[in-house]
Amino acid sequence: MVALRRQYAVARPVYSEDSLAEDHEKVYRLHKPILDHAREYLTCDSKRAKNAALSLLPIIGWMRIYRVREWLLGDVVSGISTGLVAIMQGLAFSLMASLPASYGLYTAFFPMLTYFFLGTSRHISVGSFPVLSLMVGAVVTRLVPDVGPPANITGFEDLTKDQQRVLVASSVTFLMGIFQLAMGILQVGFIVVYLSDTLVSGFTTAAAVHILVSQLKFVLGLTVPGISGPLSVIYTLEKIFVQITSTNICDLVMSILIMVVVFIVKELNDKYKAKLPVPIPIEVVMTVIACGVSYGFNFETRYDVDVVGKMMSGYESPIAPNMDILQESAVEAFPVAIVGFAVAFSVAKVYSIKHDYTIDGNQELIAFGVSNIFGASFRSFAASTALSRTALQESSGGKTQIAGLISAMMAMIVTVALGFLLEPLPTSVLGALVIVNLKGMLMQFREIPYLWRRDKPECVVWMGTCLGATLLGLDLGLAVGLGVELLTVVFRTQFPRCSILANIPGTDLYKDRKDYMHTLEPKGVKIFRIPSPIFFANIEFFRDKLVDAVGFNPLRVLRKRNKALKKIKKLLKKEDDVTERGLRDLFHQRTDGSRMDAEELDQPSDLKHLPFQMDWRAELPGNNTVPRVDLHSLILDFSAVSFLDISALKGLKAALKEFIHVDVDVYIVSCDACILEKLHSCTFFDDEILTSMFFPTLHDAMLHVLHKHKDKSQGWVLTESKL
Repeated sequence: MVALRRQYAVARPVYSEDSLAEDHEKVYRLHKPILDHAREYLTCDSKRAKNAALSLLPIIGWMRIYRVREWLLGDVVSGISTGLVAIMQGLAFSLMASLPASYGLYTAFFPMLTYFFLGTSRHISVGSFPVLSLMVGAVVTRLVPDVGPPANITGFEDLTKDQQRVLVASSVTFLMGIFQLAMGILQVGFIVVYLSDTLVSGFTTAAAVHILVSQLKFVLGLTVPGISGPLSVIYTLEKIFVQITSTNICDLVMSILIMVVVFIVKELNDKYKAKLPVPIPIEVVMTVIACGVSYGFNFETRYDVDVVGKMMSGYESPIAPNMDILQESAVEAFPVAIVGFAVAFSVAKVYSIKHDYTIDGNQELIAFGVSNIFGASFRSFAASTALSRTALQESSGGKTQIAGLISAMMAMIVTVALGFLLEPLPTSVLGALVIVNLKGMLMQFREIPYLWRRDKPECVVWMGTCLGATLLGLDLGLAVGLGVELLTVVFRTQFPRCSILANIPGTDLYKDRKDYMHTLEPKGVKIFRIPSPIFFANIEFFRDKLVDAVGFNPLRVLRKRNKALKKIKKLLKKEDDVTERGLRDLFHQRTDGSRMDAEELDQPSDLKHLPFQMDWRAELPGNNTVPRVDLHSLILDFSAVSFLDISALKGLKAALKEFIHVDVDVYIVSCDACILEKLHSCTFFDDEILTSMFFPTLHDAMLHVLHKHKDKSQGWVLTESKL
């Protein structure tokens, strides 16, 4: 049932932009010079100093409002729960980075110490993230391969293979932190907007495929060298299937059992999360059980099962990054920095909206940059956040980053005192835990049919990113995804869906005439709409579509008219009295002895010295070749045009003059004030293109046209509608 609609009636004059400015005084804003902006930015007072301190140290802001009685218990419980999961994930993700397992605990500890003071999010769990671990692992295996000598890098002398890999990972992480810190200082946190949700979804799905393939060797108990670069997934699968008959049955059975149990318990956690005070930490439970069983039955020697092995006890002294590695890994470190920040910022934004506080993208860049630089100095690898840990930290009662600090303390306790208990843990258990936690990312494949039905360009972005990252590697795949995404933006703006508008009877509304059954179009009037900015790349498309919409090329019409006019003037020189027979004979001629150059043909028709009035819309005698133009008014709807560049301005001016030269009145409506200001500053207006051509609304322009051509628009019911 249609609800009762309210009606409105407004009585006002028909305005052009000129008459509107006469009746209503405009405010002309003065733009500050760049020096004034710089002076204001560099001026410091007590208020700005306080705001700067609060901005650089967000901990001051939330610690002042911390509710000890209400929040502390939740933060403690959340920190312990998240810490247990962070420990397990740190061990597993360090294997993905091709590093000894104990270094994952470093990543769960050091970055959190600085993020606690500098981060603006109160809920994200800072630590290892599988996608970043895989990207760092690709650099590690490239410079220190499993088979063959390492890269020729100064500083690798007298180091074991594990030490070389740790040095590579920490140096890459250090450079990643430098990139993030520099972007934060330069205030370019907006860069994350170029990573759309669709691109991130396709990228993380491809990363899940890489992670799945990389963990198969642990689950199957095979010795497969790490492979990086394009087609690494295919080469790794080839090596796995070549050795498939050598699968360690103990590893496989244990992995399948753990994956099934963890999957079932996680589903129960999701189903009964409203009733459970804290989700069941099934990963921790299964890890403890697997450690006990492996130790009790001596899996390492009896069944030849690979275990975590020697765990580092305590922390080592800080190290400096290797300059050769920084030069070798600069190309890979930048996408790692972008992806790490994009994931963390996206997750942080979700929880900041949920809990009603603000986060600062630039400060987050600074926080993660400092955290990764600090962590890399103590041999940790790339840190960001993981959605599962953050969801656990928030759902188990965490209110602030005190929960994150407690989580880091848990990792420290294990590193310092309890690490030896994890030494008998089979690596297949860690691989199984990683694979079962990929469910969320792998289920993103279900987005393909949805995107294909709703938005095909977005589907192309998803599939291009996913395929590129899967086949070419995560670093090149991210570049491919960005390229495809930018191409879709260019495609949408360069080839917009232009339309011809028509009036909905009895209203001042104008819609695409293809979308409605009953519309009204006055004779001799066309309303053309372009729904995008007009710039150098689409100005020719705009002109072509405009010609298609009106049904004739004004430049060709002008040239035909000038040729015909030349013939008429030639006849006038021969005869004083021009008869109809003479004109008929003249227009029957196919060639003209006196040729006109192209520049002369493109000039406006000169009708001043003719002894009669020339009406190009009338029937010319004989089989003439001058096209008849029934259009007298062209209205351009600029309501969706957000900017014009210089190239587009020149092209638009040329197009308008072409129509004006064939006696078509052109009007531009709903033009943005900034565009109008730019037109004035660029000397767009002259003797032919006037400011009176611009109208504030489409209906104003239409009423003006109908009044001007009222004798030719009899029967047009638009005039009955009230404005």
